[in-house]
Amino acid sequence: MNNAGIKPDRQYIHEADMASFDRILSVNLRGVMLCMKYQIRQMLLQEGRGSIINIGSVSSVRPQPQSAAYIAAKHGVIGLTKSGSMDYAGRGIRVNAVLPGVIDTPMLRSALKENGRSEDEFAAAFSQFKRFGQGDEVAEAVAWLCSDASSFVTGHSLAVDGGYLAL
Repeated sequence: MNNAGIKPDRQYIHEADMASFDRILSVNLRGVMLCMKYQIRQMLLQEGRGSIINIGSVSSVRPQPQSAAYIAAKHGVIGLTKSGSMDYAGRGIRVNAVLPGVIDTPMLRSALKENGRSEDEFAAAFSQFKRFGQGDEVAEAVAWLCSDASSFVTGHSLAVDGGYLAL
């Protein structure tokens, strides 16, 4: 599983600090690409067969304001996932992504504090269940994508988002 992410910089594009933009892309996109590069090399040495799971974000497909670098990087994770699935499915390597929504993490708690928003207000806006998801709920999706139960799934982005993308 490739989970590389730092939080958005909260800047409009015309005001973007390029060092911050580059740092976010370096961690959130390049980090995932480097993980894939070396995972695939090892899988090929072992005659193929394997499963790679990249962690994107619901923001990969439903952007939030003032987050251009984060959105671009997480959207790029979907592109890497699809490219990897096309290039390596014939070698038995599956590449998928999980797109978490509002998951109760230190990064989310920090964002709430910085923006002065309450948990109830935020959860209601970003989850049909009106609660934060838990890390084990994301882990279950990752485990399924790694298992033989998903042996015919590749190039897919699975949202674990409490129905946010359906809103």
